[in-house]
Amino acid sequence: MDLIKNKAGIPLDDEEKRPAHEQVYRTLKSQILFGDLVPGQPVTIQGLTDSLGVGMTPVREAIRRLISDGALIFQGNRRVSVPLLSASDIEQMIFARISIETELSRRSAKNIAATDIDRLEDLDQRLDDMIADGDVGGYLRLNHAFHQALYSHAEAPILVDLAERLWLRFGPSLRIVCGRFGTQSLPDRHKDIIAALRDQNAEKAAIATAQDIEQGMGMMGDALTAA
Repeated sequence: MDLIKNKAGIPLDDEEKRPAHEQVYRTLKSQILFGDLVPGQPVTIQGLTDSLGVGMTPVREAIRRLISDGALIFQGNRRVSVPLLSASDIEQMIFARISIETELSRRSAKNIAATDIDRLEDLDQRLDDMIADGDVGGYLRLNHAFHQALYSHAEAPILVDLAERLWLRFGPSLRIVCGRFGTQSLPDRHKDIIAALRDQNAEKAAIATAQDIEQGMGMMGDALTAA
């Protein structure tokens, strides 16, 4: 099987105005980020072309960018795959995520408005619903949306870009862990982050973010090591 069915599809409306390679890049990025492409599973460029219904050139350009992002690796014979993570990879990602994302939370806490905190609380409530329902795909998308919305207030585009690249690297493996153990065992510190934001306490927001990362990534590392 070259490629699982393209659940995301090529985005429509405003996305139609984007170049084909950008549309393909965003679609494949979403599939990788939320684990629709399985780590270690090789996919062919032709398979991607057929699945997405686009030409070879935009697919190659999108793959080139995703390889640069560290989200794909080239395997030769026109095949690419999502990397498998080692224990060392996870240890480095924990260090990098804590370094970058705690600073993003710290900066966001100084800028975010009360109405934006309300939106984060709404996202977290919907995330709780996904956890209760055992909806892995919904959990992954809303968890990413929560952090993305939080970090958007940091006014630090370089750090946001670095964080997004890290999410691309661990997202597929997180999907495996969620599928194996379910969503209800997944820890998060989102309510602690929200409380710190309402208190306008940037350091508490940073600490809660670090704890969120350590618990989630630590559990993922333990599960992948035991597999």
